[in-house]
Amino acid sequence: MDPRAMFPDGMIPAAQRPGDGRGRAHPEPEHAFRNPYQRDRDRIVHAASFRRLEYKTQVFVNGEGDNYRTRLTHTLEVAQISRTLARALHINEDLAEAVALSHDLGHTPFGHAGERLLDEILADRGGFNHNTHGLRVVDVLEKRYAAFDGINLTYETREAFIRHAGRGFAKDSGFAEDDAPLLEVACTLIADDIAYLAHDIDDGLYSGMLREEDLRSLALWRMATIESVPGFESLSPAMKRVEGVRRLINVLASDAIASTWEYIGELGLASPKDVRGGPRDVVSFSEAVAEMKKELKKYLFVNFYRNGKLMAVMEIAQDKLRALFAVYRENPAKMPDDYRQIADTYGIERAVTDYVAGMTDRFAQDEFVRLYGKC
Repeated sequence: MDPRAMFPDGMIPAAQRPGDGRGRAHPEPEHAFRNPYQRDRDRIVHAASFRRLEYKTQVFVNGEGDNYRTRLTHTLEVAQISRTLARALHINEDLAEAVALSHDLGHTPFGHAGERLLDEILADRGGFNHNTHGLRVVDVLEKRYAAFDGINLTYETREAFIRHAGRGFAKDSGFAEDDAPLLEVACTLIADDIAYLAHDIDDGLYSGMLREEDLRSLALWRMATIESVPGFESLSPAMKRVEGVRRLINVLASDAIASTWEYIGELGLASPKDVRGGPRDVVSFSEAVAEMKKELKKYLFVNFYRNGKLMAVMEIAQDKLRALFAVYRENPAKMPDDYRQIADTYGIERAVTDYVAGMTDRFAQDEFVRLYGKC
């Protein structure tokens, strides 16, 4: 049976309905006109950690150019795509949006370079992962309620941080180790892929670090441009960039929707419980597009993310974060009172990690100048 024929309330049986969730750690009365996942979304948008994403690196360090993506604009693009996927799949749009908006709240300054640096510093103490740190942000570090720490998100939105981190991070997290992600959570994983591949190509072409003529060696780019846009080769370079990126998003999203509908039907998923007990890649690309995406991702890794100019900037950024971590660890008095209190409860390295991971690019650079007297 076509699963699209089975949704009298607008959602297929495998969707996570608001009334069937596992609730919040701190029970609260239901809201008069917002369901639990809508409330999650609103709490995330009002969180300080969400606002700080505006000044955190996506690929280019904040301040290098007004037109490049930041971690916040990336998050908004992921949310847009995730909601589109959820609507097309007739699953819970509100949960998909809440998960997408929260998925990078635990990210460090200076993007993955910052994450790698903290993971290196903490290697003998479990390392650092921005997904699991995001759960700590929403459970402990955000302070918006008098009655409890954190913002008291629903179980399903919180669980997404662990599912995005991977099965190895579920141990001792309070979430089942072997559960697959809900469909709404898996939507964000796919939307994240679509968003960053598309906007990183956009930023790479805009910066001049990538060339459109070189992208033509990639099957996915050719499919989205030359093979589907009449007269593409006669367009201006700027129009090739924006038209190509727009078409790339559509190709990837359309393929994921069609492939996922087929997979849901094959698996016969009749409830969220079936989803949790099934394979991890229910929301997925077709095999052909997955291979083309893999080729594109590898190309960007070699030709963009490892660009010498970007690498040099990130190495300097890592040196600054390493120096900041060292000075706070040796002298906790240089941190705000809140983090000294965290040190008393969780230990100095936990407090320094929380403080440094929460910084924006520009705050980290300003702190380095303040503490070391040099840029």
